[in-house]
Amino acid sequence: MFKSIFSKYITVFMLIIVISFVALVGIITSTVNRYSASAKSEMVEGTARSVALYLEDRLTHTGLSDFSSYIILNEPDISAVMRVITANSNDITILVTDTAGNIIYYTDSAVSRVNTGVSIPKTLMDELMTGVEISQLDYLEGVFDRRHMIYAVPVYNSNNYICGAVFVCSASVTLSDLLEAMIKTILVASLWIMIAALIAVYFVSEMVIGPLKNMSRAAKSFAAGRFDVRVPVKGSDEVAELAVAFNNMAESLANLENMRNTFMANVSHDLRTPMTTIAGFIDGILAGAIPPDKHEYYLGIIASEVRRLSRLVASLLDISRMQAGDRKFSMSRFDICEMARQILISFEQKIDAKHLEVEFECENEYMTVKADRDAIYQILYNICDNAVKFSREGGVLRITIMRYKEKKLLISVFNEGQGIPPEDVPFVFERFYKSDKSRGLDKTGVGLGLFIAKTIIQAHNQDIWVKSNYGKNCEFCFTLEEDTTPSGH
Repeated sequence: MFKSIFSKYITVFMLIIVISFVALVGIITSTVNRYSASAKSEMVEGTARSVALYLEDRLTHTGLSDFSSYIILNEPDISAVMRVITANSNDITILVTDTAGNIIYYTDSAVSRVNTGVSIPKTLMDELMTGVEISQLDYLEGVFDRRHMIYAVPVYNSNNYICGAVFVCSASVTLSDLLEAMIKTILVASLWIMIAALIAVYFVSEMVIGPLKNMSRAAKSFAAGRFDVRVPVKGSDEVAELAVAFNNMAESLANLENMRNTFMANVSHDLRTPMTTIAGFIDGILAGAIPPDKHEYYLGIIASEVRRLSRLVASLLDISRMQAGDRKFSMSRFDICEMARQILISFEQKIDAKHLEVEFECENEYMTVKADRDAIYQILYNICDNAVKFSREGGVLRITIMRYKEKKLLISVFNEGQGIPPEDVPFVFERFYKSDKSRGLDKTGVGLGLFIAKTIIQAHNQDIWVKSNYGKNCEFCFTLEEDTTPSGH
């Protein structure tokens, strides 16, 4: 039914205005009716008593005891007085009756409203003859065509006997002119309010819907593979915060898409290059273009490329398993200092070839950590391999293991060399990152080692970072949970 926010807003606003209008009219009608009825009742009662007193006074003054005769003889004077009494009340009807209920006089204004051939009900007259005053809403059994507010007062002659009665009647027992005018005013005001609300809702909804429409269009662009669209941010309200969050998401999606494209390009390159090399050398050997005495040399290159392909595939599978949550880490206690010594020994030939000065600093002879042994070995080996590979001739290679924070150990691998350019530092742990983009120093790496290291460290709820002094040195650091369980437990 409601397909847009605007239609929902305007419907709610209109309902509120209509309900408020109806409630306001109801309250005003009830209040004014009560006030009008009360005021009219007092006015009718006062008029009836005034007329009765006037007639009684005239009867006493003239000395007449026959009420009907007095009315007939003095009708002109009585009419003049009645016109004065009803001058401000056009809806007032004054009836004068004898004791039998016959109407012997009525005001000029009542000619069109009174059925003169009808008498006042006997029950009502009998009650008046007892000397009581009567107030009620009635038709007077056909005297009037519609119900009137009636106040009846008995009239006494000079002998203090009831000789007749005065009925003052008013038909204004419903809405007064004032009330009708008020309702018309409220209705007109409500219409203007509705128009103003419609305009206000339109602009307010546009302020809300506009950014949402922009986000919808941007989302469709994302679905189509375009991640360069951004939503304008206006103001500082919740919608603006949503727009900021949406733009941040768009930035992340764009970065992920760039990383995906880079990933695919790097994978393609790292697969194509060794495969091209392998295919070229094998074709050369099969075609006889490579002399037999060179076969062993080129087969060695082919074997090296095959091993690099194997490492690449293994790394990709490792990343896939970790991201899918399929790789399970087996936590155990082991001496990280001993592991670092073993890794250093495995690089002995490469260290000697570059005449590196090795420094090994361990706070204690034995420092036990709780982690996945194979995964940590993979990380430390990869970092040490990079440190040796990118160290300058005769530079310093230093491994430091020390207590870092409560129940944490810090493992640091420092080397003197070219280091990492400042603009590349934020991307060191991304997939296929290679600081040596020309591959002049790193001919065998696939650029996944540090990404895998970061993934493993994060899976251990630990931290890894790099500090680089470009042109001088570089230091990779990571933390591990220290195992404080006493030996033998």
